[in-house]
Amino acid sequence: MANDSSQETVMFKVQAEEVNQARDILQAVYAALKEKGYNPINQLVGYLLSGDPAYITSHGNARSLIRRLERDELLEELVKNYLEQK
Repeated sequence: MANDSSQETVMFKVQAEEVNQARDILQAVYAALKEKGYNPINQLVGYLLSGDPAYITSHGNARSLIRRLERDELLEELVKNYLEQK
């Protein structure tokens, strides 16, 4: 019987400095989207689902900022904060 690796759990770990950077970037992008009159939540969800940076305004260098990190790093920060809220 062959070893089926699809049943194994893979460990995923992001360095602490990347998490802090993700938080800072999300906050800056959120503020830039809000300043330009966009719904920041909708725009960020569009970006995270599609990977298309056109969902993010270039105002305040937000588009360049968000592209500094991989989407999985941004998602990890969002999930972590959501689940840790009491």
